[in-house]
Amino acid sequence: MAKYELDYEILEKEPKQGKSGFEELFEWTETLLFAFFIVILIFTFILRIANVDGESMLPTLENGDRLIISHIGYSPAHGDIVIVDSQGLGKVIVKRVIAVEGQQIDINFGNGAVMVDGRELQEDYINALTMLGADVRDYPVTIPSGHVFVMGDNRMNSTDSRSEEVGFVPEEDVLGKVVLRIFPFNALGVPA
Repeated sequence: MAKYELDYEILEKEPKQGKSGFEELFEWTETLLFAFFIVILIFTFILRIANVDGESMLPTLENGDRLIISHIGYSPAHGDIVIVDSQGLGKVIVKRVIAVEGQQIDINFGNGAVMVDGRELQEDYINALTMLGADVRDYPVTIPSGHVFVMGDNRMNSTDSRSEEVGFVPEEDVLGKVVLRIFPFNALGVPA
């Protein structure tokens, strides 16, 4: 067997030079701008922030709470807390979906029972029984196609689908479902 000798050349590497302050500042700025634009895209196309204005959702949500809502691929479902662009009130409101298109809702203002499709709802989330009807409407009613019936959890202090000002809410006016309460920090979480 022949022996081969290999010649290794030891190359002295030049010491790596540090980045200049300008280059480092440029990289940080570039990273921050990229992160900023990603956050803008997320909050423009996927999530939104909404504020609770008023006491109509007590005890679930309080005045001043800040919420994150999602609207991508969302279709309203019973029990969801939603943000609604109320055309009749001329403002954005937060309410709970009680019934969706095709369902029948009946409210007995004598005993406070709310029934959907003949079944009484178990509403652990409400502040008080539903003893107040905003406008006299003949119940039961069937929710029209493409609409939802919404109510606040504070039934005695809520302008909602019981009122002609709000009425049946077109699904396109539902801006999204509340997915997270972000303020106040001590109440951070998913509202029930």
